[in-house]
Amino acid sequence: MNIKILAVLLLSLVSGLAYAGLADSLNKGGGGDLKAMAESKSKQAAKDKANKEIAIKVNKKLLAEGRKNQCSFKSGTDELEKGCGTKSKKLANQIIDVKKSLQSQGYSGFKFIVSGHTDSSGDAAKNKDLSMRRAQVMVKELVKQGVDANDIEAVGMGSEQLLVKPDNTPAKKAKNRRYEVQIRF
Repeated sequence: MNIKILAVLLLSLVSGLAYAGLADSLNKGGGGDLKAMAESKSKQAAKDKANKEIAIKVNKKLLAEGRKNQCSFKSGTDELEKGCGTKSKKLANQIIDVKKSLQSQGYSGFKFIVSGHTDSSGDAAKNKDLSMRRAQVMVKELVKQGVDANDIEAVGMGSEQLLVKPDNTPAKKAKNRRYEVQIRF
């Protein structure tokens, strides 16, 4: 019986010392992996929140600029209609200005995403492919106008994100055939 009591006392003492060592390591300035991990997670969460807030603000500006300077494509193709040069230059300048502004504020790790969109006419898979090709054409056009190729990428959305529903008239369909530029962190 004395051996059992002694064993219980020793186990209590060892677990108490282990807990005290863990608590001591957490309380030391800069010490303890758990404290460092918690601080790192907290900093990352704050950074993610700030990035999300700035992305919302920047994306409103980019969407408005993109809508004002929308280039048209020949029907069913990824070939730009004439008159796109001035519009793409204005949009490229906006992208370059946003990049400079964000970098001057200490932001990094972002990309500009050009998403291509179609109306709901025709085959969904073909529309997705066409929207990707159109987005790629716009990326090339924006790079030609001065946007760094490493800062921008294309995504095809097809008819997944219609602006106007239902798109059952030529005017409504035309509004859904577009590209948008947004920032992603």
